[in-house]
Amino acid sequence: MKVLVIGGGTGGLALAHGLKRAGIEVTVFERDALRTDGLHGYRVGIDPDGSRALHALLPRDLYDTFVATRARDPKYFNMLTEDLKEVLSLDLPPATDPVESEKSISRMTLRQVLLTGLDDVVEFGKEFTRFEQYGDRVTAYFADGTHATGDLLVAADGARSRVRRQYLPHAETEETGIVAIAGKLPITAESASLVPPKVFEGISMVNAPRGLACILHVMEFQWDRDGNVKSGIGGNTEELIRRWPGLQFDNTRDYINWGLSATADKLPADVMELRGDELVEVALRLTRGWHPNLRRLFELTDPGTCFPVNIWTSVPLEPWETTKVTLLGDAIHTMTPGRGVGANTALRDAVNLCRQLIAVRDGREELIPAVRAYEARMIEYGFDAVIKSRAQMTADDPVHKPVVGRLALAGLRTAMRAVNHLPPVKRRMRDSMLAYRGADRAELSLEITPVS
Repeated sequence: MKVLVIGGGTGGLALAHGLKRAGIEVTVFERDALRTDGLHGYRVGIDPDGSRALHALLPRDLYDTFVATRARDPKYFNMLTEDLKEVLSLDLPPATDPVESEKSISRMTLRQVLLTGLDDVVEFGKEFTRFEQYGDRVTAYFADGTHATGDLLVAADGARSRVRRQYLPHAETEETGIVAIAGKLPITAESASLVPPKVFEGISMVNAPRGLACILHVMEFQWDRDGNVKSGIGGNTEELIRRWPGLQFDNTRDYINWGLSATADKLPADVMELRGDELVEVALRLTRGWHPNLRRLFELTDPGTCFPVNIWTSVPLEPWETTKVTLLGDAIHTMTPGRGVGANTALRDAVNLCRQLIAVRDGREELIPAVRAYEARMIEYGFDAVIKSRAQMTADDPVHKPVVGRLALAGLRTAMRAVNHLPPVKRRMRDSMLAYRGADRAELSLEITPVS
C-alpha cells in the first residue's frame, strides 16, 4: 500500500510519521520550496486530544522533543475589559503529565518538529494541480509536470484545498463576517511591564464594546538565541534541544502575540490588502479609548509580523461515497479559532486514519471500508467542532449589534464577575472547558507495531 499526502501541514505530517513507523509507504507533497519556508504563524494550543494523537504517531524521542520545545505553560485563562480590569480569571492546572496536558506551541516550532525525521518522505516544491482515479489506483499531478501514483490520496492541503475543490465541489466554505489582525512583539523589559502578572502568565481575552475582541498570548521558550537551554532547565531537555536538527531552521524567540478581531464593517474595505505599519494603525484606530498599555503593545509590534485574516468556516455536509481519495484537517472541516481546536481536530483525524490503514496493512480490513469507517467518524466530530467554533466567532453574535451589543456585553461581564467570586462555579467552568478539549478520549490511543 502506498499513500500520497497532499500538503505538509500539521495533520499531514503527523499522519506521515504514523504511517512511516507502521511500515506503510507514504510520500508528502508540499507546495513550499524549502523546509525554511512556512516559518510563520503564532501560538497554537495543543490540547490533550492533540498531545495524545502526537504521542501515538511520533517516535518517542521526537515526541519528547515536541514537549521540550513548547513554551512555558499558562497558569491562567483571563477575561478582561478594554481598560485591563479583570472580569474572570480561571486557574489552569499545572502540567504534570507530558501527554494528558495542554501545551502552548509556536506554529513554526511545531512545523520543524514534524518535519524532523521525514527527509525521505517529504517532497518540497510540489504544487498539486489535479488527480485522476482509475481502477484501484489514484494519480496526483503537479505543476512541475511530474506525477505520482498510489493506493490512497489524502488531502491535507488546508482550507483552500485544491483536492477538495475537485473531489467534493459541493463542499462549501463561507465567511463568518469576522476579520482579525494579528501581530507579535518581542518580550522586553518594557513590553513585559505593560500587562498585569496574571496576563503575562496566562492566556487572556479582552471583550470590548462594538464587539471588538483581542486575545493575548505570552510565549516564553526554554532556549535562548544561541540554542542553549536557559538556566534552571538542564537535564535531558537540554540535550534534546541541542540535538534537535529542527533548531537550525527555527527562529522562535520569546514574544507576546495578539489577535484583534471585529466585524468586517468596522474595518477598512481594503484591510486584506494592508500589511505592516498600516495594520498597526488600523488596530490603534479601532482601540481608541482602550488602556494605554494595550495600545502601547500595538505600537511596539514588529510590523513585519502583522497580517490580516478573513475568518471562514466550512458548511457541514452529508457523507459522500468513499473512494481512493479522502481528506483531513482544514481540507474538509475548516473552522474558526473560536474554540481553539482546529489543529487538534486535524491531529485527531491523523491518528484515526492511521489506525484504519494499519488495519488494512494487517489484513483485518479492506481499504475502502477502512477509509469509510474513518470518514464516518471524522464527519461526526469534525463538523460538530465546526458548528461549535462558529458559534464562538460570527458576525451574527448580538455583541456586534449597535444597541443590543452593549447590553449583551454588560450581561456577559456581570455574569462572569459573579462567577469570579464563586470558586466552586469557577472550577466547574474550568473543568468543562478542559473536558471539551479532550479529557479521557480513549479513541486517540494507538500502539503502532512496526512491520519487520
